[in-house]
Amino acid sequence: MRWLGIVIGAAFLLYPWLVTDDFYARTGADVLLAAIGASAWNILGGYAGQISVGHAMFFGIGAYLPLLAYSHMGLPPVAGVPLAIVISLGFAIVVGLPTFRLHGHYFSMATIAVAELVRIVIGNWDFVGAATGLMGPAVSRTWLDLSFRSPIPYYYLFLAVLAGLLLLTWHLQRSRMGYYWRAIRAGERPARSLGVRVARYKLYALLLSAAFTSLAGSLYSLMVGFIDPESGFGILRSVEMIIIAALGGAGTLFGPLLGAVLLIPLQTVTNSLFGGGGSGLTYIIYGGIIVVLARFEPGGLLDLWRRASQWWSRRRETVTVRHAA
Repeated sequence: MRWLGIVIGAAFLLYPWLVTDDFYARTGADVLLAAIGASAWNILGGYAGQISVGHAMFFGIGAYLPLLAYSHMGLPPVAGVPLAIVISLGFAIVVGLPTFRLHGHYFSMATIAVAELVRIVIGNWDFVGAATGLMGPAVSRTWLDLSFRSPIPYYYLFLAVLAGLLLLTWHLQRSRMGYYWRAIRAGERPARSLGVRVARYKLYALLLSAAFTSLAGSLYSLMVGFIDPESGFGILRSVEMIIIAALGGAGTLFGPLLGAVLLIPLQTVTNSLFGGGGSGLTYIIYGGIIVVLARFEPGGLLDLWRRASQWWSRRRETVTVRHAA
């Protein structure tokens, strides 16, 4: 497994130099960006078991603030990233305290309602561009604008952020907080009876998740240079994070990355082949994945791989015993 990890890491590091077209390098950057967003959602939805369908609100805040800093103050867009994280943390507290009183699908419905309310407000607020959206700098003024012609700098920036997020998640899942999150996911009442401060640790998970989701939104707007209410706050943004994490394996470290590697190229191909109709096909693909996962493999592909490996190991042991007899 160690060698497999080294090979996969080397493949990600060398990928931009192994492809000859900027299109494939951009697809790689999109995969990493989607993995960041899904990994951020995974902290709350995968480890703590709180299925939020409104994470687009944090993504949108992160995407809008850098371009607001440029449009209204003439600052480099990167200057808005820390402010976006702070505002997202404030939203997380305001939204989390009342909605965490709800459980199951009621919590999910509440997060959808809040996210849609934010999207409608943004779409009618002239200060943030209303339905038209905001544009970033057309030409890079300084390196702080992070406006590159090639997708390769974005690729390595996203790779560094994803590596840091995965390292932090790996540390958290092995810590006391990680055990508390898994206890909450298994059942809030049993966890509370064991002395876990459920509300507090759910809020911690939401704060961490919101901060990194906001960062993902900022990285998106820095690369694309444009944001509007639908691309920032649309419900498809939230659904994409959930599907990617669930496809690979929610509650696992590398599940969101695996889901992004599989789903984003598929989404890119459909959009390329069918043009504007590809976005509609994306909804169909997402719906199909939800049905298949819910019916056959709720644990995702990594759980399927684990069970298949265990079956294969038992089969080999049985064959060995028979031969020995």
